[in-house]
Amino acid sequence: MKIADLGTFTKPVLICGGAYGNLQALEALAELQHSLAISDACVIHSGDAVAYCADTEASVQFMAARRWHAISGNVEEQIARGGADCGCGYEQGSACDAASVRWYAHAVATLSSASRQWMTALPAHLTFSIGDISARVMHGSVRQTNRFMFDSLSDAEFAHELDEAGVDLVIAGHASIPFTRIIGTRCWHNSGALGMPANDGTSRVWASVLRPEPGGLSITHHAIEFDAQTAADRIRAENLPAGYADGLETGLWPSLDVLPNRERATTGQALSLDGQRFYMARRTAVAAE
Repeated sequence: MKIADLGTFTKPVLICGGAYGNLQALEALAELQHSLAISDACVIHSGDAVAYCADTEASVQFMAARRWHAISGNVEEQIARGGADCGCGYEQGSACDAASVRWYAHAVATLSSASRQWMTALPAHLTFSIGDISARVMHGSVRQTNRFMFDSLSDAEFAHELDEAGVDLVIAGHASIPFTRIIGTRCWHNSGALGMPANDGTSRVWASVLRPEPGGLSITHHAIEFDAQTAADRIRAENLPAGYADGLETGLWPSLDVLPNRERATTGQALSLDGQRFYMARRTAVAAE
């Protein structure tokens, strides 16, 4: 497993993941980045730069040109190794599995050799420190790139993964719905997907910001408005699964195959995380209004 260390951040860090080939969402993220005066050297993407949306090549080059930090998600892994499918972890024969055949083929067919090389060079994990907190960025879980780690999992499951990671803070992706979970004195954070709404009935997508604080850090969730209509039109123009175009417009996923019961029950309920901050000290972590 390739792990790269980014050293110590002394300024705010913008966290995103799951860009999914959504160029319009990436452009909106860059606007947020500019408004917060965060440099390109302080942006981290937690994997799956391409997936459901149509602008595969443009999205990869958008990130590569800015030299944002990024890790390899399951999609990058599969493309880099010439895999026959996305390796997303969908149940065979499910609606998500069937739809992935089309968008994965589109991604493979439209990527340039330069973009493939960019994917191949990505590390599996990143490590860094900020505000005296040690952090590790991964896509799914420590040993399984495509494991879905949803907020409804038990404290014991998160604690086990944090033990495996050996850090105070894990930043993960893949599960697509944003959350920050305090486990004792440690934390598991998912910024949510940038490229697809969070199944909450709104067309917002998500990112987050880490800010160093005396003796610790704060984590703030950010909802992002983007040009969902153009992104949806691009999906339809490329004859990709229309359910994802509909999902961009309605904020509802076309299939709930991967969702545990608790997350499934909140379908269509607008998330209230926008602007919510979580404070984490070296040995304490508490949520704040």
